[in-house]
Amino acid sequence: MTSRNPRDSRLRLVRPRPLAAAPRAVTQRRSPRPAPRPPEGTPPPGELARMARTGLSDAARVARWADAALGPGRDGATPDGKGTLSDASAERAAAELGLTPVQVRADWDTARLAGLIEVHGGNARPGWRLRAWNRDDSAVLRGWVALFDAWSLAYPEPADHEPSAVAEVVSAMPQVLSFLQLSAGPVPMEQLLDLLEQRVTELRTERCEIPYGPQPEPVSQAAAENTPLAPLLDWALHALASVGALTCADGQATLTPLGSWAVWVKLEQICVAAQSPAGNIEASAEDMLRGCAQLRPNAARAEYRAWLAARPVGSAVTELLDAARGEDALTRGLAFEALRVVGAPAEPDVRAVAEETSLRPYALLWLAVHDGHDPEDAHEVLTRTEATWLWVDTAAAVADHGEAPLLVRHLESAVQPTVPMLLDEVRAVGHPRTVQVLVALAAAHPDPALAKAVRRAAFQVHTGGN
Repeated sequence: MTSRNPRDSRLRLVRPRPLAAAPRAVTQRRSPRPAPRPPEGTPPPGELARMARTGLSDAARVARWADAALGPGRDGATPDGKGTLSDASAERAAAELGLTPVQVRADWDTARLAGLIEVHGGNARPGWRLRAWNRDDSAVLRGWVALFDAWSLAYPEPADHEPSAVAEVVSAMPQVLSFLQLSAGPVPMEQLLDLLEQRVTELRTERCEIPYGPQPEPVSQAAAENTPLAPLLDWALHALASVGALTCADGQATLTPLGSWAVWVKLEQICVAAQSPAGNIEASAEDMLRGCAQLRPNAARAEYRAWLAARPVGSAVTELLDAARGEDALTRGLAFEALRVVGAPAEPDVRAVAEETSLRPYALLWLAVHDGHDPEDAHEVLTRTEATWLWVDTAAAVADHGEAPLLVRHLESAVQPTVPMLLDEVRAVGHPRTVQVLVALAAAHPDPALAKAVRRAAFQVHTGGN
């Protein structure tokens, strides 16, 4: 008589796959667009990262000081603390680092804009980029690009100019920067001012085309149109110079290698969006994610960036989380991959959905990586039940979009050391796709005894029996 007990087949003890494992396993098609190359003469990434580290060295120094001196539970924490930079903390940092309080605050602000420090409510903590600062060139470059994107916050705007005129100049500067990048050399201020005036005029014309009937001219608009743009161009160029994007001398402006590379990156994102065969930039979050399912990870991230760049961050995060709540497990995983591209602005919303059963494992992994955990070790924040739920959800994605051998190999990512333990915990976790996953696994597995045990577990879940 043969035993009715399932064979105690040992599973290889391997780390659970990261969040993107299912999309990578399911989608093997190559991106139709080759990886773009930066313009000739652009320094290699390692050299660009060295420049960025040099430019942000003071900010990184203050961030490290705050991490060591003001972190929760530190012996050196101050009553004003938990990582916040009060007047007392600024004075203390100035004394210990040999700086003035004004310098400390300026470096603190730069560190925040570059993501070296993240402030949440009244608390501050080191950003993940600070943890990776010495070993990850891509983290350094992304931190510098974040500072570049926030150039208008890094340098005080003129106090005596109409705010709407300042906003128009900020909106027009990407075109000015693109011209500087294409010029690949010094450009006279007069030429830049002429270009700025043309672009601001275009923006005002576009704004005037929106109303369908006669509209009274707003006072602020009239004041903006009477504001001279030369002083605002001077402010914008000096603000960009303060973050290391360009230099101004002898009545000319020139992009630095970092600035030229960053502008190229932005232009390339626009090109990716324009060349998207599925038109993902105009699609809803769910349709965009489905379109990206056929792309390799790097190409998908480029699509996420282009899609996010075309809409406000808040509404984009909401739309991505709504897509993650759907029935398609692959879309759920991809949604959180897209949220990784969003970064810190998505944290409050991701933390809020961590109490939703279907999103909790994904949210906890996202938060762990955001807080500085190594992506390979982030799974350690999950409980056994949460890890099992995620295993079933990922298996559902593979079953829906992948091939049978991939589903069989997915067994290797289970945290349980044996098949019987896995089946017991899968049955107990209550995932709505448990039956379908087990049936698909039984049909795909070449071991008859194991397949029989899996089918039996599927039947028990279906009938509610033991």
